[in-house]
Amino acid sequence: MPPSVRKSRPSLEEVAALAGVSRATVSRVVNGATTVDAAMRSRVDDAVRELGYQPNLSARALVRRRTDTLALVVSEPDVRVFGDPFFSGIIRGVTAEASAAGLQVVILLAQSDADLARVERYARSGAADGVLLISEHAGLDPLPRAMVEAGMPVVIGGRPHDESLDVLYVDNDNVHGGHLAARRLVEIGRRRIGTVAGPTDMTAGTDRLDGFRAELGERFRPELVEHGEFTQSSGEAATERLLATAPDIDGIFAASDLMALGAIAALRRAGRRIPADVAVVGFDDIATAASASPPLTTVRQQTVLQGRAMVRLLLSHTRPDLTLEPVDSIPSTQGRSQVLLPVELVVRDSA
Repeated sequence: MPPSVRKSRPSLEEVAALAGVSRATVSRVVNGATTVDAAMRSRVDDAVRELGYQPNLSARALVRRRTDTLALVVSEPDVRVFGDPFFSGIIRGVTAEASAAGLQVVILLAQSDADLARVERYARSGAADGVLLISEHAGLDPLPRAMVEAGMPVVIGGRPHDESLDVLYVDNDNVHGGHLAARRLVEIGRRRIGTVAGPTDMTAGTDRLDGFRAELGERFRPELVEHGEFTQSSGEAATERLLATAPDIDGIFAASDLMALGAIAALRRAGRRIPADVAVVGFDDIATAASASPPLTTVRQQTVLQGRAMVRLLLSHTRPDLTLEPVDSIPSTQGRSQVLLPVELVVRDSA
């Protein structure tokens, strides 16, 4: 359709004329006011539908001093974000809970210093009502402190590295998960137990290792710790290093399921049977854990639930006017600054 004959966008005045109410009444209705008479609201709603009226979001944001937008920031390369089931679970949870609250989500990937600076400018501009950060790396990610100093509402997915930072967060009980993994390997009689731990610049990595170490106690051997990057290839390489250090190793806790799958590949290549020679326990319970060969014993964390709880925690501090339907599996976030989600051991054939 040529520009000269394209139908113009309906205005607030046209909606008011069709509904037989004032412009101010229409404005109050489309901006969610609850003080408008029910009959008037119904006429306005009918006129909005008939005309196909869409509010001017920029003007609406100025009037209401909010954008109804949340920024989900991931400090990882896109290959990891779109290839690791952990991130897809978080994104699913965040978007589902935001949608239920009538909000939209903008996903921002920060892979470099320039990206981090761009994300910081975006957040400081007021383009979003709050920021959700996942995959924080110690010393590399200035965003948590920058957001707090700017007065921007922020929730971190995971325990923050900087304990002095007064910030909201939602985490899984990674320490307890490390305990569960080590306990399982001991209970099935493994005596030479090592771990493919996560990266030391992420609290998920250090907390799972802390739990594993505490549960083993005197059985813990620091020389049987190798670190990976929560990827399958890094788990494979770390397991090769473990086998070179301790060819008699008979139990491995890998701090993510992807690293556990890499460990299984390395063990098979070295001629080790699983679990007869080496038992393997993972962490996450991703979809492929149950269909792995052998099916993977793992510590289950609920990433979709974590994403939903992050949104609820943020809204409990920034939008107390919103009433969200209670969900049994989501802990109450009212009056809280931290939420720690439970984990559980799922026993399958690998250990």
